[in-house]
Amino acid sequence: MTPEEYKKIISTAIDREVEAYTFYKTVSDKVKDANLKKLFLELAGEETKHREFLQGLLSKDIKSLKFSATKDYKVGDNIKTPALTPDMKPVDGLVVAIKKELEAMQMYTALAKNSEDAAQKNMFMELASMERGHKTRLEDIYVNTAFSESW
Repeated sequence: MTPEEYKKIISTAIDREVEAYTFYKTVSDKVKDANLKKLFLELAGEETKHREFLQGLLSKDIKSLKFSATKDYKVGDNIKTPALTPDMKPVDGLVVAIKKELEAMQMYTALAKNSEDAAQKNMFMELASMERGHKTRLEDIYVNTAFSESW
């Protein structure tokens, strides 16, 4: 892969992180539940960190990254994505967020699969792992919200 192709891929990933930040920030402004507001603001902050990390990669060589892998339970993979509306229910906002994280995870996994450089491949796998972690956190909340226990 040429340096220009590498930079284009990273630039696209940065654009996706900005899009995710905007989504989470917008949802956090609309949601009334304090815990969900906090979660979406936290995710927005993490997407900002991802963007900053990727921007740093554009200016230097990729070094080996170390992150723990997160298991993907695929809870939200087959749930229909609701329309994004100002009056959407919190559980629907969680579904949209899960789908966004799934898309990011799949994008980074595909980029890793097509990378010929080992360090570059590792970087994309680590980014996919971080997005998988976000998805897992959201799915945990979704399961507890959508399928709350009743007696």
